[in-house]
Amino acid sequence: MDTSFSSDTLLCSSVLVLYVARPVACAVLITTSRARRASGASSHKPHPAHCSPDPLFPMLTLLSMFYYICLRRRSRSGTRGEALTSRRAVESGQRATLPISVEVEQYAKEVLDFSSHYGSENSMSYTMWNLAGMPNVYPSSGDFTQTAVFRAYGTWWEQCASAPLPFRRTPKAFHSQDYIELAFEEPVYPTAVEVLETYHPGAIVQIMACSLNPFSQNPPTDVRWEVLWAEEPTKVLTPQARQFSPSIKQLSFPTNLIRVEVNSSLLKYYTELDAVVLRGQKERPILSLYKMPRIDICDLSDSDEELSDPGASFRQAGDGKHINLGNGYFDKLPYELIQLIVSHLTLPDLCRLTQTCKLLHQHCCDPLQYIQLSLQPYWARLSDTSLGHLQGRCTLLQRLNLSWTGNRGALTLTGFSSFMKACGGSLVCLELSCCHFLSEPCLEVISQTCPGLQELNLSSCDRLHPQAFTHISKLTQLRRLVLYRTKIEQTAMLSILTFCIELRHLNLGSCVMIDDYDVVASMLAVRCRSLRSLDLWRCRNLTERGLAELAAGCRLLEELDLGWCSTLQSSSGCFQHLARNLPCLRKLFLTANRTVCDSDIEELAANCPALQHLDILGTRMVSSSSLRKLLQACPKLLLLDVSFCSQVDARIVQELCGLFPNVAIKKSFTQ
Repeated sequence: MDTSFSSDTLLCSSVLVLYVARPVACAVLITTSRARRASGASSHKPHPAHCSPDPLFPMLTLLSMFYYICLRRRSRSGTRGEALTSRRAVESGQRATLPISVEVEQYAKEVLDFSSHYGSENSMSYTMWNLAGMPNVYPSSGDFTQTAVFRAYGTWWEQCASAPLPFRRTPKAFHSQDYIELAFEEPVYPTAVEVLETYHPGAIVQIMACSLNPFSQNPPTDVRWEVLWAEEPTKVLTPQARQFSPSIKQLSFPTNLIRVEVNSSLLKYYTELDAVVLRGQKERPILSLYKMPRIDICDLSDSDEELSDPGASFRQAGDGKHINLGNGYFDKLPYELIQLIVSHLTLPDLCRLTQTCKLLHQHCCDPLQYIQLSLQPYWARLSDTSLGHLQGRCTLLQRLNLSWTGNRGALTLTGFSSFMKACGGSLVCLELSCCHFLSEPCLEVISQTCPGLQELNLSSCDRLHPQAFTHISKLTQLRRLVLYRTKIEQTAMLSILTFCIELRHLNLGSCVMIDDYDVVASMLAVRCRSLRSLDLWRCRNLTERGLAELAAGCRLLEELDLGWCSTLQSSSGCFQHLARNLPCLRKLFLTANRTVCDSDIEELAANCPALQHLDILGTRMVSSSSLRKLLQACPKLLLLDVSFCSQVDARIVQELCGLFPNVAIKKSFTQ
């Protein structure tokens, strides 16, 4: 479709405007004539023909105004003559005079940041760092250690007691659960982004680009993120490898920083990514320089913000008088009902509605609307100024989600401290996952301003200094603490367990700075007897002694993750002792422990009837007979992972799936 600005378009649009606006224009002319007669501008008696307004004057006036506004809007993207000349040059085939830009293809040079990964902090297997460089696996399909794998998949983790409650007002368009940021060698204007998915594809929901060059010595003060592509989570029927290359939008700036966000909730198993390719041009594409947008007659405002008509709340009665309509009958509704209606709006809509009228401004600024506040969906735009605007409305704030926010200088200690001092008094839940702006003074402010805090998530805040975690011990009412992938040390952890005796849920997954997990387990058994869930994923040095003390002291445990804890040996009887002492167990991960055997499975079947999730990936000593006993004795079982179990082949899995259709039995493969 031709989007050029023609005289025919102007004429048709003008006629339409005149048709709609003619009564208004006539009314303006009548008012002007009456004013002149009242001031004595004309001493002679007007001719009868002059009593009716001449439509020619308002028609010419509106036509001129419309033409002027159109030219103003056109001038924003260049003069009309330059744009038309350039367009004719392109259309007439004069391409020889235009510069030729070569497309650059490059793989990720470096992994800058990510929210989680399946692998260890001290190896390359299943880690996000595998996304740097050329592909290792593609086009092969299957479960390979050389790929990048996120920590979770499906809805299993959300069903656990340790999962946090969802936040209200989360936009329906926000689907992201995990992310990874990749740096490339050269900034380009992207033409394509290709992600090589080698196992269970379909998790990618958003691809973004940043104006910041991560290798530049002089970073810009204004960092912009633009969405190249976004979509809802999809369920791909096949787990086979694919090259995912969605259609992306054009950017007005070059980029070498790409962010990929994923949602694995619809996947049947872990998604695996092998490499990311960025294609683009070093010079800005010619056609995008002279893109000519079509003028919309409904969008003629001279600024980016639409201003409401101050006279819209009045109508004219038959006698010429104006009647104030106010808010119609909306202000007759009960206050609580209006509050309920407004509570269904997202945060941006709530902020926009404050600008409409005094009544809605009062409702939208009511602190009761900000009992819960999730700013994670707006991480790319959040700044100190944003927090400052919200500060006066959040005096009753109880649950706050700042996950992913504030990175690269967007939030500072000053802005964060000011907000927490004003709004932290009633806070019971604080989500700060992947907040790299956090420092020791920030945690000190939290400990001072949030005396009633019960939930704190510092997941993947891996740049926090170990000394900063000592301030957490002052939060004595903590019930849920997530320290996954942090640098907390043993001294700070023991201090927390000494004072925070109300802990119900504790996540120490991939905390590699703790020297002796047996000491931590022993302290948990003594101080935190009400513990419900404990995540020790990839802890390095937990032995049967620490596990025995834990099982004896924390008998209410429902979830226990001992995945990749290679120092635990089944021959010591530790897993059987665990099963006998934890009858409430619902989730048990013994991932990659090669020593798990039939006796351990049979002990679980005999003592843990409430078991729902069991992961024994990688064991060589479990047979189908013990699994059959487990499935019969645990009617609530929903998830059973037997991937890489050498005695459980695909035929046995298929047979068990037929006998127990309500259980998702997982068996990964390599091609």
